[in-house]
Amino acid sequence: MSTKHPIIAITGSSGAGTSTVTRTFQHIFRREQLEAAIVEGDSFHRFDRKEMKLAMEEARQAGNQHFSHFGPEANLLDELAGLFR
Repeated sequence: MSTKHPIIAITGSSGAGTSTVTRTFQHIFRREQLEAAIVEGDSFHRFDRKEMKLAMEEARQAGNQHFSHFGPEANLLDELAGLFR
């Protein structure tokens, strides 16, 4: 990462506007002549929607109040980190 090659992460649940924010950044990068690689975070979710609903219910029943769409239990963070090595 550098000033010329920034890394920016945009996260949010479905319908939160992440695609709109991503397009806005793409326009800014183009205007500023910055080279940016776009990585879709959805590609690194551990579960699909149906599986996530089940996993959330299982976590709730187990008393895990911290299980989240954004936490390490629900995402393939090691694989995501591997992109930047």
